Amino acid sequence: MLRKRTASVIIFHGSGDTGAGIKNWVRSLLGRDFKGSHIRYVYPTAPWQSYTPYDGEEANVWFDRKKIHIAADEESDNMSGAYDIANDLIEQQLDGGIPQHRIIVGGFSMGGALALHTGYHLNTNLAGVFAHSAFLNRKSIVYESLQNETETPELNMFHGTDDDVVDFAWGLETYNTLIDLGVRGSFTRLPNAEHELMESSLLDVEQWILQKLS
Repeated sequence: MLRKRTASVIIFHGSGDTGAGIKNWVRSLLGRDFKGSHIRYVYPTAPWQSYTPYDGEEANVWFDRKKIHIAADEESDNMSGAYDIANDLIEQQLDGGIPQHRIIVGGFSMGGALALHTGYHLNTNLAGVFAHSAFLNRKSIVYESLQNETETPELNMFHGTDDDVVDFAWGLETYNTLIDLGVRGSFTRLPNAEHELMESSLLDVEQWILQKLS
């Protein structure tokens, strides 16, 4: 018998992917879905819109940005649509009877960035945040928001040392900045891994989710 759903995990995919795509990626690496029959795993798909790093071509992306670089400016106008989506997803879980402290958000690459914005700018009452191969811009509004926060979700970050899309140093700098601002968490270095999910990191995420949402 399935247990009643008492918690939710929202997982945001990377640029150009879909919710079904990252769900299948998880399945292909683990040979199954994430464990936890009491947990609702939500895999949303980003809107189809123009994306500047793809020379303006349309793709499933959470937000637009002029450049993929930690020193680039973060444009609040581009983030507003993604914020609406994230807030709506949280509201859907609340309407379904899941309290904020039983919700985890996470994601890969751009999806990891959105998860960081969701848990440390939009809603700091969540159970946790995980980000894989992701970073925040150096002058991100997330850092500004954390200046006034005392209680924040636990953070779990993973990054491949050979990532040629999101530099490993960007992920580590993001983590260190968040820790300096009072966030509790862990950063896992993935030796020789490129811009990709790994079986080992997914197993770690799974254990962390099950522990926090037991």
